[in-house]
Amino acid sequence: MGVGRFWGWTPIAEIQGRCRLSGAPVSCRACFSILLVKCLFLGICVADNSKPNILLIMADDLGIGDVGCYGNDTLRTPNIDRLAKEGIQLSQHLSAAPLCTPSRAAFLTGRHAFRSGMDATSGYRALQWNGGSGGLPANETTFAKILQQQGYTTGLIGKWHQGVNCEFRTDHCHHPLNHGFDYFYGMPFTLINDCQINKPPEVDAAFRAKLWVYTQVIVLGMLTLTTGKLAGLISVSWKILMCLITLSFLFFISWYSSFGFIRYWNCILMRNYEITEQPMVLERTATLMLKEAISFITRNKHRPFLLFVSLLHVHIPLVTTKQFLGKSKHGLYGDNVEEMDWVVGKILNAIEQEGLKNTTFIYFTSDHGGHLEAREGNVQLGGSNGIYKGGKGMGGWEGGIRVPGIFRWPGVLPAGEVIDEPTSLMDIYPTVVHLGGGEMPHDRVIDGHNLIPLLQGTVKHSDHHFLFHYCGIHLHAARWHQKDSNKVWKVHYKTPNFHPEGAGACYGRGVCPCSGEHVTYHDPPLLFDLSRDPSETSPLSPDTEPFYHTVIERVTEAIVEHQKTFHPVSQQFSTNNIMWKPWLQPCCGMFPFCSCDKEGDNGHTAL
Repeated sequence: MGVGRFWGWTPIAEIQGRCRLSGAPVSCRACFSILLVKCLFLGICVADNSKPNILLIMADDLGIGDVGCYGNDTLRTPNIDRLAKEGIQLSQHLSAAPLCTPSRAAFLTGRHAFRSGMDATSGYRALQWNGGSGGLPANETTFAKILQQQGYTTGLIGKWHQGVNCEFRTDHCHHPLNHGFDYFYGMPFTLINDCQINKPPEVDAAFRAKLWVYTQVIVLGMLTLTTGKLAGLISVSWKILMCLITLSFLFFISWYSSFGFIRYWNCILMRNYEITEQPMVLERTATLMLKEAISFITRNKHRPFLLFVSLLHVHIPLVTTKQFLGKSKHGLYGDNVEEMDWVVGKILNAIEQEGLKNTTFIYFTSDHGGHLEAREGNVQLGGSNGIYKGGKGMGGWEGGIRVPGIFRWPGVLPAGEVIDEPTSLMDIYPTVVHLGGGEMPHDRVIDGHNLIPLLQGTVKHSDHHFLFHYCGIHLHAARWHQKDSNKVWKVHYKTPNFHPEGAGACYGRGVCPCSGEHVTYHDPPLLFDLSRDPSETSPLSPDTEPFYHTVIERVTEAIVEHQKTFHPVSQQFSTNNIMWKPWLQPCCGMFPFCSCDKEGDNGHTAL
């Protein structure tokens, strides 16, 4: 998008044409000056802000307490802080889900993830494999698809985690290019420990542990029977023994291959539909992603673009370049946060160097709260959620869902302001659609609201009266923004049982569960006044809060109305959709030994 088009100036050739038609001498400078004076008097030389460039930056697992402008004074995040200083900072910005896949599905569609079947109904709460058949359904309309129809060039650089294929290896039904993005470079899955050699397993770790137990039991049984047969103590045919030997071998191979092949099957990079690295070389991934983001901006600077930079930072494993290792005060996690901020700064510099600062709407956030349970021994590998209780995986507590929300658009949005109103990641959908001149879908429920009036100050309050907080398909909490009193009430119906008790997280697990025996069901529900108690430390009761019953009744009524909007959908996290299928596995080279490197040394060149 050029500055000229943004500010509404008439092209020089058109001015000359008008002069010829009027019979005036064709003096470009004189004619331009005349038209400029006329338009100034008539008041028609106004900024055409209807179609700015749109840059969306989302961190992965970043805690709200890890950013300087949100209160951290030990980690260095100067670029994100500068973005807040030059723009608007939201203090009650909320994720729609506490885990990657459902949160991003809600972000892309403006709808709770369960509306598209992209949230957990059982044990699986996120997509597990590139070779699974689950993913964002084709009938979902992302904001990228709407802006694509409005003439925007759309790109996604980084993490996707919304599925790849449905029925065969190259159908790409869930791929970003089938959801409105013209260009994709990045990781169709997500970073996991399995991507780095010598890290403990992460994908389906519980199942793999069971597989190892079954392998040992079968081998032990086979050895016992064989010993008994040879000693003449047991009468069993050699045919049965050979079957047991074969079965134990197959179990052992399955268990062993789950360690070696996952890195090749899940940890890959793609450019559009082509696999460029399998497995990824993690040490150069950040540089490759940054180069691609800057290249996209440079290529498309003369036309309106939507760029979604979906960072791999700061998800474990915390792969950090040598430039940042050991430089922070918070170990490897702090190093990774500071590298992430550097990447953000480089992208912002590219916007400014191309003369696009005043014509680009920029948004920065995280997909959910920091991962408290991420540890290696006694070393903490997850982030901080500041004063807020809980973290990643917890659908109700603030620490799992309260995230950074920063906007910048010089000359259109005010600078240096903080807005203390409840907002949601789902609000970005209608906001972006509005900015791009698109039309919202009318055939489905959209849970988000356009934020532009709130950001520009034409309204004082967010459009959210109620927000509903899910863990999988389970409603854990709801909040009511009582606008006449400016109170924000929070009602908890279910909360995870921390382990050990009082620890503030579920240590020993990947994340806290959503349901079952490790969750407490509150009847009566817990009530907090977030406007006075944002840390959720002091639950209210009828004795301490005179409006206790009124609030509970009002929120209950809102939940009933909310649940009337539910419709049955295909569950993308069903066992059949989650399980790995060889015929769906993206593969570069000969299956199952998928391997290629089409990036070469491109990622080692310093920027």
